[in-house]
Amino acid sequence: MSVSCGVECVLVVGCLRWAWKRCTYIGNDDSATWPEATYEEFEPVPRICRTILAVYEPNLHNPKFPPPGGYRLNPDWVIKRVTYEQTCGHAPPYLIYCDHEHQEIVLAIRGLNLLNESDYKVLLDNRLGKQMFDGGYVHHGLLKSAIWVLNNESETLKKLWIDNGRCYKMIFAGHSLGSGVVSLLTIIVVNRKDRLGGIPRNLVRCYAVAPARCMSLNLAVKYADVIHSVILQDDFLPRTATPLEDIFKSIFCLPCLIFLICLRDTFIPEGRKLRDPRRLYAPGRMYHIVERKFCRCGRYPPDVRTAIPVDGRFEHIVLSCNATSDHGIIWIEKESEKAFARLKEASAETTTTPPKVQKIVRLKTLEKEHKDALERAVSLNIPHAVGVDEEEPSTQKEEEPMEDIPFEECKEYGEDASTSKTQGRDARTNWNEVVEKLFKRDITGKLRLMRETTDPE
Repeated sequence: MSVSCGVECVLVVGCLRWAWKRCTYIGNDDSATWPEATYEEFEPVPRICRTILAVYEPNLHNPKFPPPGGYRLNPDWVIKRVTYEQTCGHAPPYLIYCDHEHQEIVLAIRGLNLLNESDYKVLLDNRLGKQMFDGGYVHHGLLKSAIWVLNNESETLKKLWIDNGRCYKMIFAGHSLGSGVVSLLTIIVVNRKDRLGGIPRNLVRCYAVAPARCMSLNLAVKYADVIHSVILQDDFLPRTATPLEDIFKSIFCLPCLIFLICLRDTFIPEGRKLRDPRRLYAPGRMYHIVERKFCRCGRYPPDVRTAIPVDGRFEHIVLSCNATSDHGIIWIEKESEKAFARLKEASAETTTTPPKVQKIVRLKTLEKEHKDALERAVSLNIPHAVGVDEEEPSTQKEEEPMEDIPFEECKEYGEDASTSKTQGRDARTNWNEVVEKLFKRDITGKLRLMRETTDPE
């Protein structure tokens, strides 16, 4: 009797401890050890959020729902606007904007439309481990959408970049569903510079706002120098490892789903998560906007923290009443504007005192952080992770045309995992294939070299 009471006490204490840790875990804990972002690197984020919001407006000359302060865009600089009717369900609506003031060419894609079935088709076109791409796994439907956008807009973007002196930055921006599309689109553009007139890698940037988990960990770290993810405090989507198609199947019971995922992930070891090559993650470098604190009411002046995490990359679901509201582009734009104003005020101190971190040193720090993240991924034995010195040039890919190629035939850029098992083993030699090529069995069943069997003939 005493033994059973002791077991019950231990079980109750364990459950109470788990419940306390889960209920007191807040979004602030994910980036508690990250350094604060600088004014210069965070400056484009509020502007990019406003550009994404502009996709929702049918007429920028007479906007219906402008954010505080307006969109601050020149409607005459909008090059192209594409609606659902024009995309035919292949991609969400988007616009192309040539920002001559900041010397940027922006392709912005809106987020998921809950009332449009074509967006669900893009999300549901996937299963775990279905699509391999560039040495990792990606979301199948989002990759198809990215290829469709590039095939349709590559000539427009190429012409804009060449006509403006080949010096403008190429910015790809998206929210939620659109963030996954632009992230995979950026990877294609970086590896296929010829599609946009040979644009260098340092002029390509991607801003994934409230990002979806669309690529494996090795790709998320590899392209952290060109892909930047912006996350508002408790946003559920970057933290939910459950495939996107399962999340939005149960969108009308999302709180229940988040709670069940929280229970399930408690019993999955961290090492097992990292070793699963099919597990998808939010892409690139993270910018985490933190505005709420534990056991305190209201919103505080937001802080912006940045890092390229490898382990502990937003792996814990936050049980918060703001988990879904923090996913909205309107709130992200508002809080990013406040964070930018706060960083700007802090940077004003450098007019009379030397800056704590010089700009050139900060750029070197960003590069060093990326290299350290790559080495960290290799040291943790992340599947398909490649170190700094082991990255292979993609010159062969650049020579092959990709225009108007159906997705099923584009094996160089997207291949089914079932047909590429040899690549999933760190590209090791398949000795069974070597034996079949060099040896042949005779009548007695013994292996003989091909040369020996052909000489008597």
